[in-house]
Amino acid sequence: MNRKQAFISAFVAVVLVAGCAAAFPNPLRYFGWSKTEPQATAVAPPPAPAQALPVAQVPLSFAAIANAARPTVVNVSTTQTVQTQGLPGFGMQPGPFGEQDPFFQFFRHFFGPMPRSFTRRALGSGVIISKDGYIATNAHVVKGADKIVVKLEDNREFEAKVVGVDEKTDVALLKIKSPGDLAVATLGDSDSLHVGDWVVAIGNPFGLSETVTAGIVSAKGRVIGEGPYDDFIQTDASINPGNSGGPLLNLEGQVVGINTAIYSQSGGSIGIGFAIPVNAVKNVVEQLKSHGKVIRGWLGVAVQEVTPGLARSFGLKQTQGALVSDVTPDSPAARAGLKRGDVIAAYDGHDIQAAHQLPALVAATAIGKTVTLKVVRNGESQTLSVTIAEMPAQVATSGPSPGAADLGVTVSNITPDLARRFALNDTTGVVVTGVADGSAASDVGLQPGDVIREVDRKPVHNVAEYDQALAHASDRVLFLVDRQGQRFFVALGR
Repeated sequence: MNRKQAFISAFVAVVLVAGCAAAFPNPLRYFGWSKTEPQATAVAPPPAPAQALPVAQVPLSFAAIANAARPTVVNVSTTQTVQTQGLPGFGMQPGPFGEQDPFFQFFRHFFGPMPRSFTRRALGSGVIISKDGYIATNAHVVKGADKIVVKLEDNREFEAKVVGVDEKTDVALLKIKSPGDLAVATLGDSDSLHVGDWVVAIGNPFGLSETVTAGIVSAKGRVIGEGPYDDFIQTDASINPGNSGGPLLNLEGQVVGINTAIYSQSGGSIGIGFAIPVNAVKNVVEQLKSHGKVIRGWLGVAVQEVTPGLARSFGLKQTQGALVSDVTPDSPAARAGLKRGDVIAAYDGHDIQAAHQLPALVAATAIGKTVTLKVVRNGESQTLSVTIAEMPAQVATSGPSPGAADLGVTVSNITPDLARRFALNDTTGVVVTGVADGSAASDVGLQPGDVIREVDRKPVHNVAEYDQALAHASDRVLFLVDRQGQRFFVALGR
C-alpha cells in the first residue's frame, strides 16, 4: 500500500468512528458497564419504601428469668379431714335396693348414722412476696385446709398459716416463719402488659415442681364467670392443675399475674389459661395483711351489659355502659337517685365501656368518698353524686346478667305449689314454667323458675296483667326478670 492509499484508509476510519460517537454517545452504557450521565430534564423521585414493621425481639432463652424466679416459687400442699355420714358396710348411700333394703333398715335402726372421715390432699403453688415470709396464692388452693405445708426450691419445708382469704378475687395470703434468707419476687405492673407480650409461668403442675413454661399474653380483661371482679389475663403459656397460685412473669422477671384457672375439656392445658392481674393482687394482699379481710366500696346496684336489643329498647345510641337492673333500698345508689333502667356511662372520671368494669372501680374506691356518675336516663344524660359506703358482709355483688330473650316462653301465676317447686319467696309477677327448644330464650339461658316482674317498665302481678301488657307492646318487648333475688332486663323480639 502506497502513502496515498494509507492516508485514504485512515481518513475513512476517522469518519466512521466520529459517526458512531454521534449516534451512540456512550455505547458501553447499554451493556450496563458505565453510569448514566445526569440529564438536564427533571426526573420524578422514586417512590418511598414501605414502612417496615418492628421486628419482635424473640428471646434466645428464658433461662435467666427461670433461674432468678424459681427460688421465689413454692409448692403448697394441703390436707383436709372430711367428715361424712354413712352406715357400716354401706358407705354414704343405702344398698342397691334403696332405703327399703332390710339390711339398711337394720343398721339404721340399731346403729344410726355413723361418722366416717377421710383425708383429702391437694397441691398448688405460691410466690414469696416479702422477706418476712408472706406468700401469695389462690384462695381455692387453701380453702378448707386443716394443715398447709410450704416447700421451698431447696426442699426446706415450713408449716404455713392463713393470714386472710378473699374468695371474690381468689387470692389468699399465707405466712411462714422466715428463715431470713428467702428469695423474694419483684411485683411488676400488669397494666403495662400488651397482647402479644412474652410471659413465663412457673409452678407445680400435677406435682412436678419448678416447671417452667412460656407463651404470650393472648388477651386482657377476660370475663370468665368466676365472680364480680373478673378481669383476667389470658395466656397460652401452659398452665395445668397444680399451677394455681404460681406467678406469671414478664421478660424482666417481674410478677405480672397469679395463675388461677384454665379452660379445658380434658383437664389438661389446651393453651387457654388465666391469671389474676398483679395490680389487683397487690391491693388485696395489703388489705389481708392489715385487716385480715378486704374492705370494698359499695354502690348498691346490680348491673348488666348493654346488648344491641337492650340499646334499642332504651333508646341508646351505643352498646356501652352498665345497665342498672336493680337498686338496693337505702343504699348509696338509692340515696343518690339512681333508678332501674339507668345506664352508667362514667364513674369517677372513668368511662364505662362494659358492665364488668364498674364493680372493680367501685370496690377500689375509698369508703366515704363522693364520686360523680354520668348516667343516661330515658335517652338524656344526667350527672349524679354518690357517697360510697363500705360493702356489707352479706351483700351478694352482681356482675353482668344475661342479655336477651325471645317469646318462646310459657308463664303461670305463682301458686303455692310453684312457689315451693322453684323456691320462690315472693309471689309477685309471673313465673316461667317452660322454654321452647331452639328458641332465642333457650339460647340465652332463660329458664323455668325465672319470675317476670315487669313488661315494658310496667309491673305485672299475674298472667292477666302480663297478657294485657304484651297486647299493647311493640315488636320489641322489655322484660324485668328476677332469678333467685337477682334482677336483670331482657329485650324480646317478636
